[in-house]
Amino acid sequence: MRGLTFPPQSEDFTADPVELFFDLAFVFAFSRLVWLLVHEPTWEGAAEAGLLFTIMWFGWSVFTWAANAVSGNGREVRAIFLVATATSVPMAASVTTAFEGGGRTFALGAALIVVMAIGLQLWSAGTNEAIVGQFRSVIRFSAPNFIGIAMLVAGGFASGGVRATLWILFVVITIAGIIGARSGDWIVRPGHFAERHGLIIIIALGEIVVAIGISVVNSLTEAEGLPGQTLFALTAAGALAGLLWWSYFDRVQPALEHRGEELEGRPRAHFVADVYTGFHVFIVGGIIATAAAAEEILLHPKDPVHTEFLIMFVGGFGLFFGGIALSAYRAYKVIAKERLAAVVAIAIAALLAGDLDGALFLVIVDVIVLISIVVEHMRIEHPHSTADEDSETAMETA
Repeated sequence: MRGLTFPPQSEDFTADPVELFFDLAFVFAFSRLVWLLVHEPTWEGAAEAGLLFTIMWFGWSVFTWAANAVSGNGREVRAIFLVATATSVPMAASVTTAFEGGGRTFALGAALIVVMAIGLQLWSAGTNEAIVGQFRSVIRFSAPNFIGIAMLVAGGFASGGVRATLWILFVVITIAGIIGARSGDWIVRPGHFAERHGLIIIIALGEIVVAIGISVVNSLTEAEGLPGQTLFALTAAGALAGLLWWSYFDRVQPALEHRGEELEGRPRAHFVADVYTGFHVFIVGGIIATAAAAEEILLHPKDPVHTEFLIMFVGGFGLFFGGIALSAYRAYKVIAKERLAAVVAIAIAALLAGDLDGALFLVIVDVIVLISIVVEHMRIEHPHSTADEDSETAMETA
């Protein structure tokens, strides 16, 4: 069988347009997850949303690894991505009914995406004698995953607790497969990984923009204009989206990419697997949870925020900044003190919110996040001691 065009291992490249097209289905999937969280703001609803997101994340991640090895601009690769995109749409549509009648559609769609991604990896590595190590690594990774895929599909045909248990087993087996494959040889192009994960974060941040749009539509439907309180809340939510963007793209993204480029061989693969496949699941998931809480706040900007959405909001920020803190520590062995302090401050603000209206609560959060970013910038750019300077050198240069 004719092999796929395989760029030199030292060559990095940008994401192909077909990869961006593939991500469009996840725009839809993330919006359905937000809908699920808004309408099921319970611990059970959060657990279900988290499980569904993790399953979809692994499918997206395996495709990212496949496209990282073989450039996406080949016609064969583009064809596979287009089929995966078409498969992703019904999977995304069934998110809100995955634990009801849509379980089979979700499971079959998610399983097929993982199978296509693993198949692409096997095809690309198995027909190229120069990268035998990559092929063996894919085999080591895929062997347990096919057992997990069987669990995923079986869960779609089960019901109740059995379905949830089988899907949890899929996640556990997939994680075990990733851990087992760490000793293998992988081709890793850090720039491509940084770009792909930056794009999926932008897609998640888009859910906050959607939340703003929904509140505008709702307000215009009920009145002939936008009340001052609504405009105030919309401005605060827009600032929040911008601050979250800045929190990741101003320093974190280039610093992580820089660290990946410094490493070689297995250490580089381990770093990418930990930071991008692992810790970014918290970053993206946290944005989705924050967007869901923000949507509820924006729909009722004059009312106090219900406890369940305060918990969701704080939890989302905890996941977002927690994922960034884990990534920073994994990359440079530094503690993102300001990010963690911001989570604590937001949690305290939520506890003291009481009868505070939602719009004002958003402003308080904006101020906390802004202060954390400024203080962090000052600490890194103007260290007060040699120890601080040494610990932050890499982050500063990035």
